[in-house]
Amino acid sequence: MRTVAPYGPSVTESEDLVASGYDAFYRGWGKSPTLRSIWREHVTGLDYPEEFAHISFLPLATLRALLAGLNLCEGQVLADLACGAGGPGLFVAKETGAQLVGRDLSAVAVRRAAERVAGLGLEGQAKFAQGTFEHTGLDTGAVDAVMTVDALQYAPDKKAAIRETARILRPGGRLAFVAFELDAERIAGLPVWEDPVGDYRPLLEEAGFEMIAYDEIPGWRERVEAGFGAVVAQRDTLEAELGEAAAAATVLEASITLELRPYSGHVLATAVRV
Repeated sequence: MRTVAPYGPSVTESEDLVASGYDAFYRGWGKSPTLRSIWREHVTGLDYPEEFAHISFLPLATLRALLAGLNLCEGQVLADLACGAGGPGLFVAKETGAQLVGRDLSAVAVRRAAERVAGLGLEGQAKFAQGTFEHTGLDTGAVDAVMTVDALQYAPDKKAAIRETARILRPGGRLAFVAFELDAERIAGLPVWEDPVGDYRPLLEEAGFEMIAYDEIPGWRERVEAGFGAVVAQRDTLEAELGEAAAAATVLEASITLELRPYSGHVLATAVRV
């Protein structure tokens, strides 16, 4: 699911609408046992630890592969961009001992992420604030690694997003991300998926990254169809649990994705800042 749509200082009307929608979603998130059940059964798998739950198409095996690609040591600094409610980034921080700084457009998502810190024993190790792909608010060379999960495909300017990632990373630092590749012909004219990219490697290399790995995630299409199909089928129940606004946004995204099939691939990429 779409966790964030990044924006800069000049927020467009469509981006402001997305921010409002995801604020509404995260107000209800955690209150819907039906959505959690759908995600565990059809998307993440039953082995995914519930304390790190999220709304991305990220099974545990892929999260562990992303963690390995970051190559973090205890005490190093990890930025999780478009972090949503923080689950995957908190998992990585817990496993590695890294210091986590999360950034998300949604103020409500940031609060939800911060609320999880104490219960995971990560006080003083994880902090969250509002920020975007293009404007993280982090200093140049401030972090040792950057991660992002199922959000880069929504960045309205992917070149700017990747340039900002390169700026905040120290030389030799790692970027590991999961993202959908977009079929430009299928989404022509739609504002939801701006600046469609079918292969992120040229943009990464242009921004000064050297590719380590770029792999399609097995079974991704089946997860998308099963997860979103169940969301549409449970529309009424989700509205009762999430509230009308949050459920409407969730069901709309599911319906559009199932109808248009905008994604040509779902990849796990790892690169080093040279």
